[in-house]
Amino acid sequence: MNNSLWTVMAFTIRNKIRSKSFIIMTVVLAILLIVVGNLPYLIEKLGGSDKATRVGYAEGQQPEIVQGIKDYYKLLPEPAVELVSIDSSEQLKAALEKGDIGGFLTFTDDSAKGFPKVTYNAKSAFSGGTSSSLTAALQSVKIDKIIKDAGMSDEQKRQLSEPILLDTQKVSFSNEKGKTEEEQGMAIGLTYAMIILLFMAVMISGQLIATEITAEKSSRVMEIIVTSVSPLKQMWGKIIGTFVVAIVQIVVLVGALVVNLLSPQNSEPLSKLGIDLKSVAPELLIYAILFYLAGFFLYATLFAAVGSIVSRTEDLGQALLPVTMLTLVGFYIAMFGLNQPDHILIQVCQYIPFFSPFLMFLRIGLAEPAWWEIVISIGILFASIIGIGWLSAKIYRVGVLMYGKRPSVKEIIKAMRAYKV
Repeated sequence: MNNSLWTVMAFTIRNKIRSKSFIIMTVVLAILLIVVGNLPYLIEKLGGSDKATRVGYAEGQQPEIVQGIKDYYKLLPEPAVELVSIDSSEQLKAALEKGDIGGFLTFTDDSAKGFPKVTYNAKSAFSGGTSSSLTAALQSVKIDKIIKDAGMSDEQKRQLSEPILLDTQKVSFSNEKGKTEEEQGMAIGLTYAMIILLFMAVMISGQLIATEITAEKSSRVMEIIVTSVSPLKQMWGKIIGTFVVAIVQIVVLVGALVVNLLSPQNSEPLSKLGIDLKSVAPELLIYAILFYLAGFFLYATLFAAVGSIVSRTEDLGQALLPVTMLTLVGFYIAMFGLNQPDHILIQVCQYIPFFSPFLMFLRIGLAEPAWWEIVISIGILFASIIGIGWLSAKIYRVGVLMYGKRPSVKEIIKAMRAYKV
């Protein structure tokens, strides 16, 4: 019995790993994730963030405002703008055309507002970073001018410009450990990645299992296989074999991403973004693995059962639609719950086994549910895996022998009784 199960598993693993499509897809995705893993470093080096944009102005125009802008950028550790003096207004456009400057400022008096209208002239209308930086500088200059005109002291000016510090701390109850803002940010990132990973694994692997079973039926190969291997061993052999392949692919892809994120060149850019991968809670990773395994096997048995009752690959998409819709509903509810993990909809759906791999993990990562909520949800999920696996095995045993049009639920039940399954 065990030999035939291992034979089906080995055959499934060997066929999938050796296929060109699997190798090409894994290599392409690994290269893409290597690039993504080095994005913080690439953005810092190639984005020009360390190079100030040279902005020209006509000598003698609005000297007080120009000096205020210069003083503003002197206080910044990495100024985004460097003001450059040009002899006359006529030479500004010529300097821009030659590339000596990235843009230039022009001023128009506006007595009604008490501050001149400022225009930033550049080759492109989309100069978001420079424009935003200049806007902040001009706003600071305007505030300083108003404060000066109001006769406020330097101490009052300092107190007025002092930023307000607001720390965010999640309040926990029943002796639960609270999370800092940084820990919450990392939890959101891991939860988001886990939900997408589970969704992709379920959809891709489930489709592979169902397609392979249907293809064997349509080519009549199934009639030969069932004479040497029981349908139950076939189903679990294909599911476990596909699972092993999926794990190998995930280890390669996630490993490529994590190794590059943890490389020395990314440490400083990540710290500037407030990202600390070491702050991820170990128990969250354990729950991620647990719910990934549970979600995979729950949906894999459904996909295998549906694939066994379809005789033509052309009809497979329509037959898989109900299972696909269940996956999509769970995924989209989880996306909605990223901002509202304690919403009543999330708290109810976390006990529905088709949705709990997404939603219970979401609440563990972002909301700190009570221990009994986790136990009940996991208990229902694993009981459902056993029950659905048992039912799927029965459907599979009769489905692989049923050809022609896709049977209805009534016909499947009738066949199960006839075969005494």
